[in-house]
Amino acid sequence: MKVGVLGSGLMGKEAARDLTTSQGVTTIGLADLDLTRAQQVVDQLNSPKLTAHQVDASNQEELAAFMRQYDVIINALFYSFNEIVAKTAIQVGVNSVDLGGHIGHITDKVLEMHEDAEVANVTLIPDLGVAPGMINILSGYGSSKLDETKSIKLFVGGIPVRPEPPLEYFHVFSMEGLMDHYTDPSLIIRNGVKQEIPSLSEVERLHFDKFGPLEAFHTSGGTSTLPISFPNVDTLEYKTIRYPGHAEKFKLLVDLNLTRNDYEVDLHGQTIKPREVLLKVLDPIVELGDRDDAVLLRVEVSGTKDGEFTTYQYEMATFKDREHNVTAMARATANTISVVAQMIGNGTIAKRGVYPPEQSVPGNVYIEEMAKRGVVITESVVKEDSKVRN
Repeated sequence: MKVGVLGSGLMGKEAARDLTTSQGVTTIGLADLDLTRAQQVVDQLNSPKLTAHQVDASNQEELAAFMRQYDVIINALFYSFNEIVAKTAIQVGVNSVDLGGHIGHITDKVLEMHEDAEVANVTLIPDLGVAPGMINILSGYGSSKLDETKSIKLFVGGIPVRPEPPLEYFHVFSMEGLMDHYTDPSLIIRNGVKQEIPSLSEVERLHFDKFGPLEAFHTSGGTSTLPISFPNVDTLEYKTIRYPGHAEKFKLLVDLNLTRNDYEVDLHGQTIKPREVLLKVLDPIVELGDRDDAVLLRVEVSGTKDGEFTTYQYEMATFKDREHNVTAMARATANTISVVAQMIGNGTIAKRGVYPPEQSVPGNVYIEEMAKRGVVITESVVKEDSKVRN
């Protein structure tokens, strides 16, 4: 199997690292606009399978020339490139996966290419990170075990192992993206009705082994394509996990209009966005640096099975790989996209077209493959009499 990786940033590098250790992968191309950066990663990973390439992903001809050399493309670029990469994959007849991008409905635009991908006989799967990504795969897997799915509840958070004031949080992905998730409304399904509710709302306490008290609250974007795949459930909710008090602190910033992207003020004759100032102020405060992070995940899929109300629960706690200095978030995300790319390449996933993860990735194989990489997802089952439940 030949795999091309677009982007030599953290996720691209870690996906490439996983590919180098996978027996079924014979050739890996790592592409970046900056050839020096790509070559540095190749030198660090030190695998005969891996070569660096210079590619301008905004130039479709350059992109096509690179992509057509491979069986599968892992798109680890910024989400704004997802549409052109998907179009080019279909054009050159190559399978492709990406990390998602619900800002600007980018993933929706990729999903609209389904018929073209079918005709081209290729498989495209967007949204392959943790949330969206891992939670979608596990939601689809749990649902496949039920006769009827009634409820999907999702809890995910990237948090520091040892929190520090004032926010008890260090960012493990874009702070700008985090602002959007906290500011935009959250899409949920409740009592069978799709609705939007304020982010940072309905804070609840929860517990994970080895962690003290935690809180979870609604944030936008987390349900991704699940409302489309499961339109008839009674309940679909996504909440972000943090240490207690985090939501209240950020809610104040939101209420003060400091996080809005469309809000400007006049200061001494200059127009400025308070959000941009806030991001600059927060940068040194929330920089992860060499601290240890963890990714916590809980997926609860409930419904009826053989006349009983049954819940399949999937839980994960992943920590930083200190040996390779890889954050927990990068481990969970990059391994997810690498594993699924390899499933397409080796024929485990054979459906042609564009599919969200919950409709295309076999959960049992995914869980097995992630465990081999030290990302352990456990399944538990709770059953109760549906007559009592009703």
